[in-house]
Amino acid sequence: MKLIVAYIQPEALTPVKQALYESEVFKMSVTNALGCGQQKGYHESYRGADVEVNLLKKVRIEIAVNNEYVKSTVDAIIRGARTGKIGDGKIFVLELGECIRIRTGETGNDAIG
Repeated sequence: MKLIVAYIQPEALTPVKQALYESEVFKMSVTNALGCGQQKGYHESYRGADVEVNLLKKVRIEIAVNNEYVKSTVDAIIRGARTGKIGDGKIFVLELGECIRIRTGETGNDAIG
């Protein structure tokens, strides 16, 4: 079992979801996030003062999958989020120690579905 965490551009969320649905991955958690990487932010003027904005809006997607779905899930995220420009995002694949479905008490691979 793996936990896939992806940070992507907000405008890439819809294409990523479509690519995931095409890969038969339907379960995910999505949250708004702030972060910076190679983009390093930008400067803007607010009421005459120069303001450095170095935390940019991102979207965090978390998907727990069984091992056989890892490659197709990662490939779908890349397919939907890649523009070829700095700031496309990052994907982290983490080992998932345990999963428990609260409703039924199922554990492990059966709980992920």
